[in-house]
Amino acid sequence: MKTYLRLLSYVKPYWKSLSISILCTVLYASLNGASIYLTIPLLDTLFQESGKSDVPAQTAVTTQIPGNPGFFQEIIDDVSAAIKQFIFSGDISEVLFKLCTLIMIAFLGKNIFGYLQSYYLASVEQGVIKDIRNDSYRHLHELPMNYFKNEKTGNLISRIINDVNVVQSSVSTVFLNMIREPLTIAVFLGIAFSISWKLTIFSLTVLPFSLFFISWIGFKLKKQSTQLQEKVADITTVLHETISGVKIVKAFGAEEYENKKFGSETRKYFLLMLKMVRTRNAASPVTEFLSVAVGVIIIYYGGHLVLEQGTIKASEFLGFLFAIFQLMPPIKELSSINNRIQESSAAGDRIFEIMDTEPEIRDSANPVDKLTFDDSIEFRNINFTYPDSEENILTNINFKAKRGQIIALVGSSGAGKTTLVDLLPRFHDPVSGEILIDGINIRDIRVSHLRKLMGIVTQETVLFNDNAFNNIAYGQGDTDPADVERAAGAANADKFIKELPKGYNTIIGERGTKLSGGQRQRISIARALLKNPPIMIFDEATSALDNESEALVQEAIERLMTDRTTFVIAHRLSTIRNADVILVMDKGRIVQSGKHDELLTDESGIYRRLYELQFRDQK
Repeated sequence: MKTYLRLLSYVKPYWKSLSISILCTVLYASLNGASIYLTIPLLDTLFQESGKSDVPAQTAVTTQIPGNPGFFQEIIDDVSAAIKQFIFSGDISEVLFKLCTLIMIAFLGKNIFGYLQSYYLASVEQGVIKDIRNDSYRHLHELPMNYFKNEKTGNLISRIINDVNVVQSSVSTVFLNMIREPLTIAVFLGIAFSISWKLTIFSLTVLPFSLFFISWIGFKLKKQSTQLQEKVADITTVLHETISGVKIVKAFGAEEYENKKFGSETRKYFLLMLKMVRTRNAASPVTEFLSVAVGVIIIYYGGHLVLEQGTIKASEFLGFLFAIFQLMPPIKELSSINNRIQESSAAGDRIFEIMDTEPEIRDSANPVDKLTFDDSIEFRNINFTYPDSEENILTNINFKAKRGQIIALVGSSGAGKTTLVDLLPRFHDPVSGEILIDGINIRDIRVSHLRKLMGIVTQETVLFNDNAFNNIAYGQGDTDPADVERAAGAANADKFIKELPKGYNTIIGERGTKLSGGQRQRISIARALLKNPPIMIFDEATSALDNESEALVQEAIERLMTDRTTFVIAHRLSTIRNADVILVMDKGRIVQSGKHDELLTDESGIYRRLYELQFRDQK
């Protein structure tokens, strides 16, 4: 229930629509009750002896409520008298016409207010779902890189899409039932009590049995709903992986393997869903049967009062039956509320698990606003270990980069090069030590300002399923097309972009799949050029390219390096001959540093060995 109350806290911004919906619900329930209550005088009128010109006074319905204080009883009597005076004045035909007209007006008003109630409630429901989904998505951006390494992409997508959909269906049902059905029950209970309070109390004996059964079902449903949403996440993960790796699937002829894997997951989902449907659907028929069983007993007992004792009139007993049987649908609907709450609570738990994850990277209490880089970047005694690992990834890292220098990082795979540069924009924070920019600890700089100082180009180019223009101008707001073209020209991308079917307006596909690797990389460089940051990070930006593409990309990179402090992770040593400082890393440590020619003189050094391994590629 705590989770569900948290979900309902999202209703607050929509209190106006909710208030209108509640008002319409009150009017709906009142007119619904009036439409049934009017059947009593209608029956009395219809069954008058033919030939009578006036309706006897005793045909009027009395509304004596046991134990009602005199003041309130007087008000009820006065209102009742005024209504009777209006309805029962005139002959039978006139009375019949008035009653039919009132019943028609009651049903018309009931349906109008029912429609308005549903409309305004839908605006509340959809607004709540929108806000939950937006908050979840917004919080995702605040989470550290470690979180995404440990979570499946499909699982995260499933929580924001599928789990929120479960909340949507549950919230809409509960909002509707929690407001309308109790009011409807209150109206018809009032009618029933006004006719015979003994019969009414007797008819409610079914409720304890129903509530016990419903609570038991709700507990089972919450558990099953959690399992079901986890299985949806598994299906989404398989689907995401298959689509992302469709080229490998086809290349290895693994279509049938993937089909079987996907079929296995969907079968598990199918069996879980059937189990859940069995549990959910058991509540309704059992509640209905219990209600009908009591209804039959009421008919027998009430019929005995009418036929043998004459305690109430036949028309009143029929009106009572109408009222009692009108209670069954709302009670039946209410019986499903607990089930819906449990289902949405299970989904809400999975959603709030994301939202309750505290971001590790955040601004300090008094962050420094810094939008310029003036002097140097210094790594002091940096040590780093991933939270789920005991092995040191970086150990005692110390170096200083002056403004305008090119710092190259080389070493075998797993040496810690990428992790080192990831510390600079605070994708991670070191376990110990500090990184200083112009003498200021980067933990003290506002995160958004820190990252504005940097541009990143990686081996795995990240582009979006949008046009070339928007990919280059990504994150820059309103951008002058001329600036975009200048950046593309400097990145050697302008020519091939203009040759695309729609030029800069051409959609380049998800992750830029409609372009070659070199073209994607050049768009990525154009994006960095347009941002124009003082610090650039290149993470093996040319390692996956052919010679021709590499030459074009390398030329663009050299333009981008001009007048910038640059960190280059290089696989091909030919690309870093002119670096101001080359840092050679091994097992998380800096084991050598210096210029290209200096490092080659150390015959036992790692750099010399790496260079000789690539000797043929350097000719």
